[in-house]
Amino acid sequence: MRDESAAAVSARPADPQTSREGSRAITGGRPIEAYPPRYEAGRQETGRHGRRDAYAALDLGTNNCRLLVAEPTPNGFRVIDAFSRIVRLGEGLGTSNRLTEAAIERTVEALRICRGKMKARAVARSKVIATEACRLAVNGSEFVARVRAEVELDLEIVDRQTEAYLAVTGCAALADPRAESVVIFDIGGGSTEIAWLDGAAANPSTDPTLRIRAWDSLPVGVVTLAERHGGTEVTRRTFEGMVEEVGDLISPFAIRAAAAATAPYFHLLGTSGTVTTLAAMHLRLARYERRRVDGLWMSDGEVSDAIEDLLDTRLEQRADNPCIGRDRADLVLAGCAILEAIRRVFPSERLRIADRGLREGLLMNMMREDGVWRRGRYR
Repeated sequence: MRDESAAAVSARPADPQTSREGSRAITGGRPIEAYPPRYEAGRQETGRHGRRDAYAALDLGTNNCRLLVAEPTPNGFRVIDAFSRIVRLGEGLGTSNRLTEAAIERTVEALRICRGKMKARAVARSKVIATEACRLAVNGSEFVARVRAEVELDLEIVDRQTEAYLAVTGCAALADPRAESVVIFDIGGGSTEIAWLDGAAANPSTDPTLRIRAWDSLPVGVVTLAERHGGTEVTRRTFEGMVEEVGDLISPFAIRAAAAATAPYFHLLGTSGTVTTLAAMHLRLARYERRRVDGLWMSDGEVSDAIEDLLDTRLEQRADNPCIGRDRADLVLAGCAILEAIRRVFPSERLRIADRGLREGLLMNMMREDGVWRRGRYR
């Protein structure tokens, strides 16, 4: 399984050329400035009255519940605690349109752990969001009320545009600064966000969301796709069927972003468990190492080889792989099918891997909104 301990995420920052690129995400209906997500190791400076300011960002998706707790540093933030658990909140949602009681129980238990970590770290401010599963479920609002009553967390169900913009904010700093076109995608459990950034960044403080020429939220993710096609024994014919389904869904976006792949230095930038798993397999890691995966460049051929290797495995082999694990063994090939559909529409010689996303964007938005750097406390 992916290691998201505090030590694991205290890793190298983005490339020097992009490490100070500014960004902006749309949350709460208005733009908020933010530095790019950046992880730093070392002792954190204290805030007012000698107290350290801790922030928390929780992203509850269709498949995963993920938490980051961090403190500001002079150039970004340092993660002091983290949690990730596969809860499959959206399990069976495609057939019933409801969150099941079993899925809710699993998720509430994970949220209790997150709440405990936030209390233990004396979090001063937090942002807790839910995405596709809660957007689609007819009992989504009931689930939110239950979480508020039982766990004392206020879940905000964000819309698809906000999720897409947060994905861009969270990892745009990894884009090649020479690239005049980048397609960024985030493969989730119930949806896939994709955006075309058109034109090169004008200067290091360029807001990446201003470069968004087209975006879409595809109503398909690893959970929903695997449930429709099967994820345990995936033949090449099954895999091709998944790719074709995603290809049909992505076609409207492909028309709007038809010129994307023709621009100088064009490349893909992906964030998800799918792409980080492929990166770990390509590196032949004995266990997942974020510092080696985040920011990795993979060639088109290397991506193809990694997918081919996965297609040749059986469920138990995938489950035994420490970079996949039993909880994701039946989902990873569905994620590869989504990636393959994107690659066919937007051929690229390069794919950059991002082990960062919504939580990082939320953290930096909150810190920037609070002016933690303007006050000079972290300079």
